[in-house]
Amino acid sequence: MTTSPLKDQIGRYGVWSVGLRGEDPAGAGERAEAAAELEDLGFGAVWLGGNSAAQHAAPLLKATSTLTVGTSIQSIWQYEAADSAASFAELNSAHPGRFVLGLGVSHAQRAAQYRRPYSALVGYLDALDEAGVPAERRALAALGPKTLELSRDRAAGAIPYLVTAEHTARAREILGDGPLLAPELKVILETDPDRARTLARESIAMYLALPNYTNNFLRNGFTEDDVANGGSDRLIDAVYAWGDEQRIRARIDAFTDAGADHVALQLVDDGDRDSLPREGWKRLASIVG
Repeated sequence: MTTSPLKDQIGRYGVWSVGLRGEDPAGAGERAEAAAELEDLGFGAVWLGGNSAAQHAAPLLKATSTLTVGTSIQSIWQYEAADSAASFAELNSAHPGRFVLGLGVSHAQRAAQYRRPYSALVGYLDALDEAGVPAERRALAALGPKTLELSRDRAAGAIPYLVTAEHTARAREILGDGPLLAPELKVILETDPDRARTLARESIAMYLALPNYTNNFLRNGFTEDDVANGGSDRLIDAVYAWGDEQRIRARIDAFTDAGADHVALQLVDDGDRDSLPREGWKRLASIVG
């Protein structure tokens, strides 16, 4: 694939958030305000967690003028390809070129129909092709080599979640120079090591129960001890950026130095996972600005 146009469109930094994909009507106004604020702060994209879809991106696109909004990710098991294509077409017509359909296979523990995930993803992409969804407007939550190759050949690129700078370097080798590589990175605005690692272990606990993630860690040089008991300090420090602003910036730079075109920054604090940490996002903007 030639160089993805998303690279220039979304810039170096974005924000990954579960809260921005909320469905409670009472919070719609604040979500719209937060998206507009992120755009004003200079972030090029927001990535919606929590098995998001076009319907969650639509209000944020309406509230902004240049911000790109992507799903990170939409599970192929929850939404039929035909429905995804129809919703993509509708949203892309209303906001041309600003929506990215980020797709993934989720986890066996979260999808009863989980079978042969790679083959299912290939079939899903085939159906999207037939329905006219352009490859350059979709991205894959790729971790392993085969899915990274699929991201290179059948999508704009890859949006890996819960990875290290070292994984980013390996992913860049597989993707080559052209496709987008936009890993997610968790950031904790905390300088005390014990406090930062406690917050990290609280947030990583649910992921360490999912073999897709733990197997990826093991494939990339970590040990069974690293992924046990809440994660070793080595693991935590590799997948979280914490400390003062200089240290956090250095951790973010490690991902871009490893080959990331764009880093989706997820702020982790002691609030609810679906909150909107707007003051923290302002601090993030100053760190990467």
